[in-house]
Amino acid sequence: MRTKQDFPSINERPASGVKEDGSPYRVLVVDDSMFVTKQISQILTSEGFDVAATAGNGLEGVERYKELYPNVDVVTMDITMPQMDGVTALEKIIEFDKDACVVMISALGKQDLVKKSLLIGAKNYIVKPLDRKKVLERILMSLQQ
Repeated sequence: MRTKQDFPSINERPASGVKEDGSPYRVLVVDDSMFVTKQISQILTSEGFDVAATAGNGLEGVERYKELYPNVDVVTMDITMPQMDGVTALEKIIEFDKDACVVMISALGKQDLVKKSLLIGAKNYIVKPLDRKKVLERILMSLQQ
C-alpha cells in the first residue's frame, strides 16, 4: 500500500494560519449569517487557523472577545447585525483592548461604515461575497500590522 511519502507534493508550503512558533492564529468570527460564519471558518481552518469561537451579533461578539482575551489574535466582524451592529461592537472591543486586530466584513454599498470602522481602529475590511484569496490576504495583512 502506498503512503503519503510515495507522493511528494510539489505545492508543499507552510499553512498561512500558523505563527512562527507553530501555534495557530486564533480567530473570533462575529456574523449573524450562519452561512457566512461557516464559509469564513472553512477558509481559515483550511489554512491552519483556529476558529476559537463564533458569535451571532455584536453584543455576543464583545462578550466572547472579553472571555477569550488575550488568547484571540484576530476578529472578523460583520457590520450589519441585530442587537448590536459591528461598528458599535468594534468600538467596545477597542475600548477594552486598544491593540485588538479586527477585520470588518461588509456588503457592497457600506463604504461609509467601513471608513468609520477604519477610523475607529479596524485593521482592514473584506467585502461580501467572500473571496477565499482576499479573505486570507486581508486577515494576514492585518495580523502583520
